[in-house]
Amino acid sequence: MSYKILALNPGSTSTKLALYEDERPLLELTLRHSTEEVSRFANVIDQLDWRRGLILESLRDNGFGLGELSAVIGRGGLIRPVTAGVYEVNSRMRYDLRNAQMKHACNLGGLLAAQIAHMAKVKAYIADPPVVDEMDDVARITGMPMCPRKPIFHALNQKAIARMHCQREGRVYEETNLIVAHMGGGISVAAHKQGRIVDVNNALDGDGPFAPDRAGNIPSAELIKVCFSGKYTKDELLKFISSKGGLVALLGTNSVIQVMERIGQGDERAAKVLDAMCYNIAKQIGAMAAAMAGKVDGILLTGGIAYNGPIIEAIRERCSFIAPVHVYAGENELEALALNALVVLRGVIEPKKYL
Repeated sequence: MSYKILALNPGSTSTKLALYEDERPLLELTLRHSTEEVSRFANVIDQLDWRRGLILESLRDNGFGLGELSAVIGRGGLIRPVTAGVYEVNSRMRYDLRNAQMKHACNLGGLLAAQIAHMAKVKAYIADPPVVDEMDDVARITGMPMCPRKPIFHALNQKAIARMHCQREGRVYEETNLIVAHMGGGISVAAHKQGRIVDVNNALDGDGPFAPDRAGNIPSAELIKVCFSGKYTKDELLKFISSKGGLVALLGTNSVIQVMERIGQGDERAAKVLDAMCYNIAKQIGAMAAAMAGKVDGILLTGGIAYNGPIIEAIRERCSFIAPVHVYAGENELEALALNALVVLRGVIEPKKYL
């Protein structure tokens, strides 16, 4: 028996969708959303009905009916911390997605899946949401007890790439130590210790390397001075951390391709900033090696930035002494979602319950 699975990955300016028949992709689309379109909505959650309509229209235009579906799976959102796995979307999860304290387009994933699954009379799931929390307790403690470290990162792609690498190398994920660096608009670097992500930076809220549009670690006293300078509002500073920092703040663009073009034209400032980003990624990889006492079987570089050869070589040069460096460019999130739903449909695993 074959299964058809609809996978949904909403982002701030796009909605990606894919239709799979078992492991085989039948359709993959990226629906682009202009700034003018999304600015019509006061909050990202208000885009739910609009995006659902675009998805349904795209499926109809490509000759696919909802009656063909076996399951719908969406990108996980910023719900309460959970362990890794596949979760059936229930009423409590829908409530938490609608009322999440942190606003992000990923919160639409489970809601879109639930609505379309209801129409198709099948079940809706999410898998490995950004709030997967398997961290060792020692990794949470900071010098300010009111500010513990917490993980918000690219858990879906991190887990999928780690498992795929182990399968290709003839290893068992639960018996392997890996460092995975997902490099996109945000950058997360995680220590995968025998099947658990025991440490990882908060890639959304200001932790780890600076990224194309994230500020990363900031010297604490300097940040406090800026906060009380009177020059910026709270919302402006939060945007610096989560969407207007990094390359955007330093070079005016979040496009690594544009930065590379500027370097090619002799822009020394751009070259220095990009080198600093690579340096910080390498330092975070080194920190994750220390988290596993240097017992690392491999370093995996993934995400959109992993397509960039010079960046890969800059990181490899600083980190290859730790362990072999492997490159898995791209995000692969739609495939990861579909495969997570497939193992549930085949009865290989039971979906977890969100409580």
